[in-house]
Amino acid sequence: MAFTAIPRRLALGALPLLAAPALAQGRAVTLVVPFPPGGSTDVIARLLADRMAPALGVNVVVENRPGGATVVGAEAVARAAPDGMTALVNSGTTLTLNPLLMKSLSYKPEDFAAVSLLSTLPFAFLLKPGLPGDIAGFVAYAKARPGQLNYGTNGPSSFNNIAAVLVAEALGIRMQDVTYRGDAQQLAAFLAGTLDLLVVGGASAIQPHRNGQGRIIGWTGDRRMPATPEIPTFEEKVPGTVAQTYFGLVVPARTPRAPIERLAAAAAAALQTPDLRERLLAEGQFAMGSGPEEFATFMRVEADRWRPVLAKMNLQIE
Repeated sequence: MAFTAIPRRLALGALPLLAAPALAQGRAVTLVVPFPPGGSTDVIARLLADRMAPALGVNVVVENRPGGATVVGAEAVARAAPDGMTALVNSGTTLTLNPLLMKSLSYKPEDFAAVSLLSTLPFAFLLKPGLPGDIAGFVAYAKARPGQLNYGTNGPSSFNNIAAVLVAEALGIRMQDVTYRGDAQQLAAFLAGTLDLLVVGGASAIQPHRNGQGRIIGWTGDRRMPATPEIPTFEEKVPGTVAQTYFGLVVPARTPRAPIERLAAAAAAALQTPDLRERLLAEGQFAMGSGPEEFATFMRVEADRWRPVLAKMNLQIE
């Protein structure tokens, strides 16, 4: 289940950054983050906001609207005015997993227009001190204690939980999930010793690993993380264990083409700057950048890829 990379040339060449009409003067563009502050989605939103503002000619602000497995924030943007002044920093949970898993979802993918793919983010298995420090040792340890190890997630339908279930099934182990409201709460519980491991992305895993507060034994991505080049992917050991989320910009459906292109161009230009790409890598994310059509295609491919996997897992959320 490797992610399809968006060619870097699409980030700038096809998007008329300067030619598009200016956005509404005197108003700020709002990037709605459907997670609490401090997580991976919040990080990329704030990094982008600073770099998109000069190109757009208006202020760009971040508004956190967590709740309901990203439903609260997504609802707010779906109902916003389609004028290009409100965008959702959506994750794979919002427009890939939720529509496949939730029986009564208050929005549809068709309620949004794609703007740009921002980044992809694999998950790390971060084990607490005292547990085995490699994949083989962890598997043997977990198999001897079926269902006894617990890990934190953002909810049953969250991507980190789906990644945990997928990898655990491939490894032949059983673990117990515990739901928290965001990466920060999970990390606090882990550092307090409440959790045996985290299945989490970004600096939430990298920093504790470097500080000796835990150990990453493997990543769920399709390539090694440059910040921890010595740590393998699970895919290197067991095929079929690639499970990574993505972040992107979407706006309300019926938003005119001109503001969509202007937002996409500003985001893509920001994502090509070396300092932002390096900062995202430090946060455990791979910078992407795309046009609206490429991102729309990407999301359709992801939905097609995950649909049979989720059906096999028999996951369903009311």
